[in-house]
Amino acid sequence: MKELLTLRVNGDTHQVAVPTHWTLLEALRYAVGLTGSKQGCDKGDCGACTVWVDGIPTLSCIAPVYEAVGHEVRTVEGLAGFRTAPGVPHPLQDAFDLCGAAQCGFCTPGILMSAAALLEETVRPTRDEIRDALSGNLCRCTGYTKIIDAVELAATRLRGEIVAGEDPRGPAVLLPPDEALAAAADTAAEEAGEEVVL
Repeated sequence: MKELLTLRVNGDTHQVAVPTHWTLLEALRYAVGLTGSKQGCDKGDCGACTVWVDGIPTLSCIAPVYEAVGHEVRTVEGLAGFRTAPGVPHPLQDAFDLCGAAQCGFCTPGILMSAAALLEETVRPTRDEIRDALSGNLCRCTGYTKIIDAVELAATRLRGEIVAGEDPRGPAVLLPPDEALAAAADTAAEEAGEEVVL
């Protein structure tokens, strides 16, 4: 038997017809189509399914879907643009990239959501506080050191502090070289009478 439910996810309203026994994770993945939250253990042990419900990290694989009705749900897909400009990665997402904190990536969405919740509460977390906040998230690929480094880096940036060796205007976005684009830029500069500096 299915029931029509209204869910608020990442600021959007979704009406979904789901079996009444489904979990929030099943509704997010199979009815709403947001597959960022991972289906790992299905019993609340690994943390890969972590989402926020009203800002609180929640194991969506053991949360009945109807308990999310009337509440604000945020998934990893809604982390970009949260505390940043629309479409801009959250400082945690950028820090995970810079620190090499993601390996296979299966656990990363849940870790990002747990860590982001910590940074909402604590602007200057200690490494022990980070470990404690991530204690419900299992990563089978790493020793967690780079993950903790990434959370520290994100906390520093969220405080508005400049990280040693960084451009004070913010982290650079590095794109792969594009020879056609570079040649077009050179041509445009030459036509405008500007000197091309290599």
